[in-house]
Amino acid sequence: MQKKLIALAVASVASGAAFAQTNVTMYGIADAGYVYSSGDAGFLNGTNKFSGIQSGLLSGSRLGFRGEEALGNGLKAVFTLEYSLNIDNNSGVGSSGGLNARQQFVGLAGSFGQVALGRQYSPGYQATANNDPAGGAAFEPQSYMTAQAGNTITPNSGARWDNALTYTSPNWGGFTGKAIYSFGENSSCTVATPTVANPAATTTFTTLNDNCVSTTDNSRWALGGNFATGGLNIDAVYQVRQKVKPAGVLNNSALWGDDINEWYIGGSYDFKVVKIMASYQDQNDKNRINNDNSTWSVGAVIPFGNAAVHLAWAQTDFDQGLVDGKSNGAMIAGTYAFSKRTTAYAGYVWNKNDNDSLGLGPVGGVGAPGETNNTFLAGIRHSF
Repeated sequence: MQKKLIALAVASVASGAAFAQTNVTMYGIADAGYVYSSGDAGFLNGTNKFSGIQSGLLSGSRLGFRGEEALGNGLKAVFTLEYSLNIDNNSGVGSSGGLNARQQFVGLAGSFGQVALGRQYSPGYQATANNDPAGGAAFEPQSYMTAQAGNTITPNSGARWDNALTYTSPNWGGFTGKAIYSFGENSSCTVATPTVANPAATTTFTTLNDNCVSTTDNSRWALGGNFATGGLNIDAVYQVRQKVKPAGVLNNSALWGDDINEWYIGGSYDFKVVKIMASYQDQNDKNRINNDNSTWSVGAVIPFGNAAVHLAWAQTDFDQGLVDGKSNGAMIAGTYAFSKRTTAYAGYVWNKNDNDSLGLGPVGGVGAPGETNNTFLAGIRHSF
């Protein structure tokens, strides 16, 4: 009996030593609030309205796991598995729709920096969040405008890239660089197959034949740099979507198959009594059906102890042929930190769309071209 107890004790110590080499952390955010948004419906007449509970207003609700294992000589293995949650309804990690990953990757890190593979943020994600007075909140004008304009330089889902290989440099005197390449991995194409009965017929083939698909179709790459020292922060980003071919588009379509280029520069300075920030970005779509636009934003955060006032103004200018107008948005919001983990917030967002712009607004489906919409919201965020 005594020998069995000794054996169990030795096994326990050995197991503990093995686990001590690996550090795994579970973390997450639970964020939900009430939203009321309304605006004239434009040519449809009437008023578009939304009233309800939405998840992830200030920060996207999520559940994540991150960890690292020391491999010796300063080298370590790292991983992150982070999944989006909609806590306002019955969907999340275990929903019938399957996993909804914000990011999931594995890699190696050391004095050289970090190399990782998987679904990851492009440089535009953190850059825009760094210089946003609400940290990339869903209701902040720069955030929802860039997302709804179809940009990948945004603090939203468009900046999360699948099949990605990344390199992140060490911090060199306040400067950190990041490079990413996302493989398109196309396996299908749509080609014309006319018949007498239907001259416009098309067929979609699943194939890897290079007469039909290219390994660079829908691939992406980006470079980003951040410099932060004291109260100063500066970000610069360049991102490219190569040979863009949306699903269902004919392989030999003259309307698609070209690049979409984006660039961004933004900065902020924290004077302690107020933090100010500004950014400008541009998207150049070389396809015949283009999505050219540019967005500029300014903002400020004014702290009052545990509370803060967040101010923002942004404008998106479209240049897409018929869509050739501007959308303007303004936000005033307040936050109060009950603790380091729990924050209450409330805000008001005003948005005005030109007649020949898109129907933008913080709540999808409420905004309409040529109309103004107003949004009120309040909620609570808890992180763990």
